[in-house]
Amino acid sequence: MKARYKYRCYPNLIQQIQLAKLFGCVRVVWNDSLTHCIQEFKANNKKPSNTELQKVFITQAKKTIERAWLTEVSVVPLQQSLNDLHQVYQNFFNSVTGKRKG
Repeated sequence: MKARYKYRCYPNLIQQIQLAKLFGCVRVVWNDSLTHCIQEFKANNKKPSNTELQKVFITQAKKTIERAWLTEVSVVPLQQSLNDLHQVYQNFFNSVTGKRKG
């Protein structure tokens, strides 16, 4: 038998601001990476690996003036957003080729 717990949190104002920054950064990394992957797909190129995407959209992006604010949050959620994007791509193409229902 699996136990399941339901939690609710009530972040204070500072925590709300930190969460908003984190979610915004994750969204920007996801959207930038997705746009790049779509452009690569339309150009009939292979999807870049997660390592390549992390170099471009996390590591190098933090060094630019436009994306310097990415340094304000932990890198782990940013990397996880790219892992999630990779999983989405795998599920989509497995679905198209019939390896997966959906």
